[in-house]
Amino acid sequence: MRLSAQQEYGLRCIVQMARTRNAEAINIVDVADREAISTAYVAKLLRILRKAGLVNSIRGVKGGYTLARPAEEITVIEILESLGDPLYSPGYCRRYSGKARDCVHVCDCGSRAVLMGLNDIVRNYLAQFSLADLILPEPDLKAAVGERVEQLPSWAAGTA
Repeated sequence: MRLSAQQEYGLRCIVQMARTRNAEAINIVDVADREAISTAYVAKLLRILRKAGLVNSIRGVKGGYTLARPAEEITVIEILESLGDPLYSPGYCRRYSGKARDCVHVCDCGSRAVLMGLNDIVRNYLAQFSLADLILPEPDLKAAVGERVEQLPSWAAGTA
């Protein structure tokens, strides 16, 4: 799986919001400074996250952005899918159709079922992690990741 730059930076921006104490609003300039990215790009990312219902915007001098729900209720998969395409989406076959309008394998595809299964595995794994998990100290998060990987079937955890 490969994350787009928009997914990576958007995830980093919303993590900064989750780190803000007492659910205070954080402004675009502060997020941009903390993540060393342009204010215009942060504004674009936060606009996307707002349209997805993950953050709220507050106008005014003390305005900025806040999480729309508690960090424990926002999953990593929600964030990533709001910022970009899933690993495998219904339009996937049209994007890689070659010279034809539709892929020549549209009726009998040898890889579609495997890609759809992989997408389901990745989605289910990422759905186990909340935004609150991402602000844990890294050793604690590594432990949580390890526990969740142990719960996967051996073939999915790479231990077969």
